[in-house]
Order: sequence, then structure tokens, then C-alpha cells
Amino acid sequence: MTAGTTEDLWHKVRTALERNGDRFAELVVSAPDAQVMVTGDWSVADTAAHVAGIAAYYPSLLRPGDVPTPFPDLADRMRSVDVDRVAELNHHLMREITERDPRVLAERLRRHVGEILRMSEDLDPDRTVTWLGSSRVTVAGLLAHLVNELMIHGWDIARAVGAPWPMSPGDAGLFLDLFVTGLLRNGFGSLLDTGEPPDPRRVAVEFRSPHTRPVTLVLRDGKVTVEEPGARADVRLRFDPVTLNLMLFGRVSQVRAALTGKVVVTGRRPWLLSAFLRKVRLPSNSYPAPAVAGEP
Repeated sequence: MTAGTTEDLWHKVRTALERNGDRFAELVVSAPDAQVMVTGDWSVADTAAHVAGIAAYYPSLLRPGDVPTPFPDLADRMRSVDVDRVAELNHHLMREITERDPRVLAERLRRHVGEILRMSEDLDPDRTVTWLGSSRVTVAGLLAHLVNELMIHGWDIARAVGAPWPMSPGDAGLFLDLFVTGLLRNGFGSLLDTGEPPDPRRVAVEFRSPHTRPVTLVLRDGKVTVEEPGARADVRLRFDPVTLNLMLFGRVSQVRAALTGKVVVTGRRPWLLSAFLRKVRLPSNSYPAPAVAGEP
């Protein structure tokens, strides 16, 4: 096991993927009506198709020589996409996936999650694979990304159909701990390209929660690096991982997250967080807005 993904974290992300895959599949199948709108454009069935499509794609990233991509017509778009064009990529992906039967989609999802777990079992969790925008993501980070997709879109469906959807902070913390930091360490390709001139200021943001390893992310001249905690921080962010992820993906407002005390911003220059998030941002606008308003 190389530095970066501990044996404990590798076990946790694998367990979280299996558990949340099963939970999501059960949620989809139990929805009273698969045509209930989850977002402005996506129904329960559409949302399930989106998540199942991601799960179908990941085996080809883990074993590119053995498993062909299920979406060859989108290969060029996936390699060159940036964060502002993920919505467009999702639109094309949804056109490729024609199945909308919730039971079929739930079964496909379970099958693909099983394939991902089997294929990754003997891989080095810190080996990198080529992801969107020609970025480099670790195997452990790839699994953590899918865990987050299951949790966020499960939240969307549950809100729409009035079902419970408890989310584990430990599972949610894997997104920052393994996916985000792994991507920034290994290269984010064109994914964070904004077309804006790089800001020469150094902005260091320290992230801490009881469920993740402390880390400092530093933005300077348009580049983002990962530093050990203790680096001189401009912003110190204490957070509940569930709330942070929902906020980063546009499900919970920054004001609401702050008012609940689940995301607390301090530090010597806390106002620089906005400049940091303009560069280090997630595709919160790449999915249609939730059809059911509300905060957790």
C-alpha cells in the first residue's frame, strides 16, 4: 500500500461503494412512480440511468486493455471536457442510455458496482487512471467519486419521493479525502480550465473534519497544490462532510450551510475562500436543479 490511501481507507471506500450501491438500487426500485420529477429535467428513472451510466463507464477506466468503453462516441468529449461543460457531456450521455425501467437500471447498477469491486480488488489504490478532461484520478478516488454520485443523487430522489436517505459523514468524507486531493495531486488536466487569467495571489485553505484527514489546498497562479496541514492558511474550513458535499454540488446554499454550523469558515483572510472556489469548483450547475426545494 503506497502513501496516500491507507489500508483502512481502501477498505472503507470499497465497503461504502457496495453499501451505497445497494441502497441506491433499493431506493430506485421502491419509488412509487419512476416518472416523478427529481429535478427540473430528470425523473427518478432518468437519475437512475445517469448513475448507472457512470458505473458502466468505470470498469473501462480500471481495465482499459480488457474492457472497452461503453460510450465510444463520447470518448473525445470526455477527454477534453472542463467543469463548465460537464452539463453538456451529461446531456449526451443521457441520450446514449435509452433504458428507463427502474428495475433493469437497479440491476445494472448492482452488476457494474460488483464489476468495479472485483476489477479493483488487486489494483494499487493509488495507481492513477485517466478521467474527465484528461485528469488523473487514483483508483481509490474513482471509487470515492462513485460513492458521492450515489449519495448526492440518492438525496435528490429521496427528496422527490419523500423517502428517508440517511447519509454517513464517513462515507461522504471519502470524496475530499480520496477523490479531490488525489485529482489535485496527480493532475487535473483541462477539468478546471476557466478561460480567466490566473490570479497570482496565494490562497491557502485548510480543510478539517472529524471524518477526514486534515489537508491544505493552495491556489496560486491558476495552479492548485496539496500541502500537509500546518501550512500557513488564509482560510480554515471546519465542516460536516455531508453538508459540504451538498453545498459544493449546489444542493445546499452556502448561507444555509453556515447558519447550521456545519460549515464554519475562519482564518486570517476568510474572504479569500470565494476566490479559491471560483477556481476549485465542482459542477454544481451540471445537473438540473432539484425539483423539490429543501435543506437537510
